[in-house]
Amino acid sequence: MTVAFAAFATALSPSGEAEAFPYTAQRGDTLAEIAERFYGKVEMEKVLVAANGFEDDVPLLAGMRVEIPAVSHYRVKKGESWNVLAETLLGDGKRGEALALSNDTMPWIAPAPGREVTVPYPLRYVAKRGDSTLSIAYRFLGKRDDAYVIDRYNHLKGEPLEPGDVVLIPIVDLVLTDEGREAARQSQQLVLGEGAGDDADAQERATRELPLLLSDIRNGNYMDAIVRGNQLLGAGQLLGAGQLADAQMASVHMALVEAYVALGHTELARNACAEWRRFDPDTLLDPVEMSPKILEACGTAPIDPTFGVPGAELPDPSAMPSVSAPPAGRKRAPASQPGDEP
Repeated sequence: MTVAFAAFATALSPSGEAEAFPYTAQRGDTLAEIAERFYGKVEMEKVLVAANGFEDDVPLLAGMRVEIPAVSHYRVKKGESWNVLAETLLGDGKRGEALALSNDTMPWIAPAPGREVTVPYPLRYVAKRGDSTLSIAYRFLGKRDDAYVIDRYNHLKGEPLEPGDVVLIPIVDLVLTDEGREAARQSQQLVLGEGAGDDADAQERATRELPLLLSDIRNGNYMDAIVRGNQLLGAGQLLGAGQLADAQMASVHMALVEAYVALGHTELARNACAEWRRFDPDTLLDPVEMSPKILEACGTAPIDPTFGVPGAELPDPSAMPSVSAPPAGRKRAPASQPGDEP
C-alpha cells in the first residue's frame, strides 16, 4: 500500500474501519469462530466463505490469510449527490440508489455536506445451480424482499442467474466487535508494512551511499559529506520515501558529527551527536580515541526533535572555514590526529 492510498483510505474511513482487512488464521481457528469473534454473529460465517472463495467445509490452516469484510465510511463534500458518491465509492453512478438505501434515505434526497455515510461492502458471489436473486437476498441480506437490490445493483433487469454468474451483494450489516476493530487496526499496520517497500529501497540506497559518505570524511571533503548525509536523512523522512535502519541512521549522524565539528558548526554537531546516540545508545565516547571537540559536542548534546527534518537549512558553504588536513581513522567513534582538526 502506498502512502497516497493510505491517505485516501484514512479519508474514506475516519471511523477507523477498513473496507476489508486480512487476518492470519491461528491454530484451531474456524470460520464460524472468527465470525463470532469479529462480528458477534456466528451466522456471518457465510460472508467469510463467500468473500474468500472457500467451500463451505474448508478447513483453516494456521498461517492462512482470511479476508474479513467490513463496511467503510465517507464524509460527504458540498455538491456531491448519491450518484456522484456511488461513482467514486461503488464504481458505478447508477448504484446511487443502493447507497442511499444503505443509509436509510431515498436517492432523491441529497446527502448533506459533512454527513458521514456508510459504504456497503460489495461481496462477490458466484452463482450456483438453483441460485436466484431471491435466495441470495435471503441468505446474505436477510430478506427475500431485498432481491431487487441485488438485481438493480448488478443491472440484471430481471434476468435469471446462471451457474457461474458473478454478482456483487452490497452488505451493510458488518459491524465489527471490539476484537474485530483491534484486528483491523493491527492488520492495517501489516498492510502498510507489506506495501512499504519504500523502506527497503531507502535502506538499499543507504547501503550504497554510506561507504561514499565515510570516504568523504576520510578525505576531508566535509561539505560533500554534509550534503550527502543530509540527503540520506531526507530520503528517510520525506513522505513515502521509506525509513533507514537504526544502524544506518547512527552511521549517518556519526559522520555528520565529525564534519560539523571540522567546519566549526558546534550546534549542528551537538544535534547530530544527540541523534547518533539516540539511534546507537551503546556507542562508546572514548576520550583516548575521540577528538576533544567531538567529546565536547557530544558531552552536552541536546536532543533536537526537528533536526534533520526535510526543509531544515543546511550550512552555507560560503561561510565554511577552509579545511585541508584529513582526519584520522576511527574505531567505534571518530578520532582525530594531533593538530587543529577536531
